[in-house]
Amino acid sequence: MIRIMHITTGLTTGGAEMMLLRLLSTNNGDWDPAVVSMMDEGTIGPRIVALGIPVYSLGMRRGRPNPIRALSIVLPIRRFRPHVIVGWMYHGNLMASLGGVFSPTRVPVFWNIQQALDDIAGWGQLTAAVIRAGAYLSRYPAAVIYNTQVGAKQHEAFGYNARKRIIIPPGFDCKTFHPDDDARRQFRAELGIHEDTVLIGLVARYHPMKDHAGFLQAANIVARIHPNVLFLLLGNGITAEESALGKFIAEPQVANRVLLLGERTDTPRITAALDIACSASAWGEGFSNAVGEAMACGIPCVVTDVGDSSYAIANTGISVPPRDPQALAHAIGRLINAGAAARRQLGAAARRRVEHEFSLPVIARQYEDLYREHLNLPVPTVKSS
Repeated sequence: MIRIMHITTGLTTGGAEMMLLRLLSTNNGDWDPAVVSMMDEGTIGPRIVALGIPVYSLGMRRGRPNPIRALSIVLPIRRFRPHVIVGWMYHGNLMASLGGVFSPTRVPVFWNIQQALDDIAGWGQLTAAVIRAGAYLSRYPAAVIYNTQVGAKQHEAFGYNARKRIIIPPGFDCKTFHPDDDARRQFRAELGIHEDTVLIGLVARYHPMKDHAGFLQAANIVARIHPNVLFLLLGNGITAEESALGKFIAEPQVANRVLLLGERTDTPRITAALDIACSASAWGEGFSNAVGEAMACGIPCVVTDVGDSSYAIANTGISVPPRDPQALAHAIGRLINAGAAARRQLGAAARRRVEHEFSLPVIARQYEDLYREHLNLPVPTVKSS
């Protein structure tokens, strides 16, 4: 079997981390994977271990660069002896290249960039420095994998090597995420949400780039016009203790109409219980996992035009400019006014789009073919049905 080592910045719940988990879950026995987290196992690490895949943690701390600690990558590299090394996210990409230097044999190193780069000022100083270093070093990996056309163009405008570009969009598990009327009824019953209530959700970790504040401003506008709505926020860090969230949910129009669920493991059934899914990202979004999962569940989406979100939904939802709560509110209102039948029709079209273009088996095959190409291995042919 071909040994493939994935090196990631961390394993807390996020889009890139979830994409890595999904890819690992498709392993058909041709590959022998391992994962290195520069920090700890986070929330995703135990789920990877449960797949029978080893996870090595280097114990580095966010925001505290430690060059000596970075050399600890040598031990798992020498122990595992990978045939392929794949970096995930900016820090993980540089660590993957460092791992390639210390590999006992010459191996192809791939970088994986799962976000856009429309505003480097939105990142912290350390990450911005790593992004700049990546632009200079991007001539060395075998390929730079982007999950969006927009992200690739933005990085290349910043100096990333255009000749290394490979576009592979995210893949979605259409068996796990699917329309589910039973889950919808059960989840709503648990929280006392009436079937006729329009439930509008935002699934995203708490981070300025996700613009929860803008979403809640839009929620305030929507709530003034539509009394029969509830807003649901789900993701790591989504708690009332976050001062910005607490400020906006205290507004009279949305008081007692916003549900903060934090991080949950039952995202598929919660997503299936929504009427409208939103992505309010202000910058940095590549191809939103939450949007793809909502589409797979047959839920129409309202998204900001960041990264490839507009491309993802195509004509199955509504796209609006980022950082414009008024436009976001208007789009949500349009789907509310369209009625349940029209939303179901849009959701069905969204589900078909994911199945045809972004299903996990199709995307996993693209990764595997890329590895085989650079290892000079034959690419299996797909038999026509």
